[in-house]
Amino acid sequence: MTERQETNERPYKRSRSVASSTEEICLLNQTGIRNMLSGREDEAERYFSQALGQVDGRKPCASLDSATRASSKQMKPPSSDIEIQPSSTSEIDGTASSNDTSKTTMLYIYQRQEYDEGMYVYSEALPLDESLTESVRSGTLLYNVGQTHVRRGKYFEARRWFELALVRVTLVSHDLKAVPISVKIQHNLGHCHYRLGRNEEAMTCYKKALAIINSAELGDLSAAATNNCMAVLLFHDEYAETKDALNMFKESLKIFRSQLCSQSIEVATVLNNIGRVHYLEGNYDCALAVYKEALLIRRKVLGEKSIDLAATMCNTGQTLHQRGDLDEAMVYYSEFLKLAEFHLGSNHRDVAIILKCMAEIHHGRGQLDKARSMYEEALRTGRIALGNHHPELASTINKLGNLYYEMQDLDTALQYYNEGLKIEQILLDPHHPHIMVTLMNIAQIHRHRGHFAAALVKYTEVHELQMKAYGPNNLAVASTLSSMGLMQYQLKSYSSAFDLYQEALRIQRDHYESDENADVASTLNSIGLVLFNQGVYGLAKNCFTDSLRIRRNILGPDHRDVAILWYNIATIYLETGEDDFAIRLYKETLRVERHSLGEKHHDVILTLQHLGLVYQQRGELDEALHYFSEALEIERTKEGKSYVAVGKLLNLIGNIHLQRANVGNMMECYVEASRLYREWTQQNDTLVIAGYNFYGLSKLHPPSASMA
Repeated sequence: MTERQETNERPYKRSRSVASSTEEICLLNQTGIRNMLSGREDEAERYFSQALGQVDGRKPCASLDSATRASSKQMKPPSSDIEIQPSSTSEIDGTASSNDTSKTTMLYIYQRQEYDEGMYVYSEALPLDESLTESVRSGTLLYNVGQTHVRRGKYFEARRWFELALVRVTLVSHDLKAVPISVKIQHNLGHCHYRLGRNEEAMTCYKKALAIINSAELGDLSAAATNNCMAVLLFHDEYAETKDALNMFKESLKIFRSQLCSQSIEVATVLNNIGRVHYLEGNYDCALAVYKEALLIRRKVLGEKSIDLAATMCNTGQTLHQRGDLDEAMVYYSEFLKLAEFHLGSNHRDVAIILKCMAEIHHGRGQLDKARSMYEEALRTGRIALGNHHPELASTINKLGNLYYEMQDLDTALQYYNEGLKIEQILLDPHHPHIMVTLMNIAQIHRHRGHFAAALVKYTEVHELQMKAYGPNNLAVASTLSSMGLMQYQLKSYSSAFDLYQEALRIQRDHYESDENADVASTLNSIGLVLFNQGVYGLAKNCFTDSLRIRRNILGPDHRDVAILWYNIATIYLETGEDDFAIRLYKETLRVERHSLGEKHHDVILTLQHLGLVYQQRGELDEALHYFSEALEIERTKEGKSYVAVGKLLNLIGNIHLQRANVGNMMECYVEASRLYREWTQQNDTLVIAGYNFYGLSKLHPPSASMA
């Protein structure tokens, strides 16, 4: 420092005019503080700027712009990066501009600035007194202008003012009165960086603040507040260890409890933060305990209408939701909505999120109309609050797709899935799991409609994404290959199906290092079906037999999946002319199905019908009539009976009477079957006189992907 600078910063005996000027600066600053406390940030900014102009030896500034230009002539912000100032919308949201961050990162910036995380510790404008040096006064006023921007959510502009303030107080870092101001500036810089999604820069600022606190021995409370801020940053860092955040929160909590009232706002804030860590780790009981303690404090200190009380209610509701305490969760969700709509309005993003959570509970309970109404309200609110392109919006859209899928309204479900997919492809990384799940859901709809070629296209898209994201030896890749194989099988492209199933089997065997697995058994069954349709009966039977052995070992002898293998092996024996073996295995199929599915299941009826057809083919008409009649009796008496199925069984029984020359019974069956066809069929079914449908293979294939 030069001799002249030292002279300028020493206390000096002021002239009358200097004293008058200092008093005026302090008065302008105090007026600015009063305006800020009254919520008039624009007015506060004007007074702080006028005071700043006088400190810097200029005439009073009429506006912020002139103060900014004048200050910038002397000092430039220390940051070397070039940024584009955000639009007013992103400033209000506290998000970074698209020039600062990638599209995915930008959308996941923590935006809930309405609620207290303890990040905005030093939120008040600072007073001036006549003993401060010019640099400290100037830094204080720059700091106060920054505070007006923070209160308006203009974090980009606020950050620049804090950087200018930091330059000023750094000039006199030896001044003890500059030290606490430096801590407050670093804290607010960290807060601004955090709101702009620049968490690494925020962490740097908080670490600098902590270093100053420790070196200047400013006390444990300041250190606790800073540790809380750093822990919040770790909590939001997907790569950080949550235990580090939890330990820092607990250390802050210990200090706050020992040095402040045990029911202070600071204690409640840290408890809420600790609850979020427990929730993230799936420790719902621990999360619920600290949330409820935070609720008690916030109710007592802040009152029943606090927005921070609403935040903890929301967190408590989501924890109860995850624990399965759905009735209690709905109570907290409803209370949150009342407070949130009062403070934030009915078109806020968090209102949309909780409406979706409530819809999920109705959805899970099978209350589909209520769920649909709430999903649609969440979607409407989300569009207003978040625009048409946001991950939360895509989630709600896909939930609606799932709902309509369950309601068998496949057209509407497909419409929602396609809309959700477009948003996800715009916002998310190309290989994001959400995109894969949505593509899977679209493929499932095409598959259910019998549009196998369209389903194959979507499964292939998923496979390409999985190969890039996971590599060629992942189980998810194997599952998708199996789905692709099934579509090729349905399209009768047996050679392509065989290759796909073989590759899926290779991955499964490499992963499990054994055949004793349900996935391996399923793929062996699929390969057996392909070989059967290619006429390679010996190898097909070997695949079915291996699959049967694995399923019996894993599932036991009386499981439905075991019955399917008995059925497929029996069909091979029938095809190769070994009728006795075929009948014995069909009867074993029937036994297992009755045991596992009950007497009136659709599969039991089909197996009875199939046995009747085999006996009819062998000319054993009494046995055939017995099985057809038993199937008819079950179909007529089961819940949700199919009149068309009744008609077809009557048709089959009529054919038996035809072969036995029992004309009266034959005509009775044919007439009734014809009437049912006319009244109920939509497929122009007609009587088949003495026709046969000897067999058809059956298989069980796991769904390629669960719904989103």
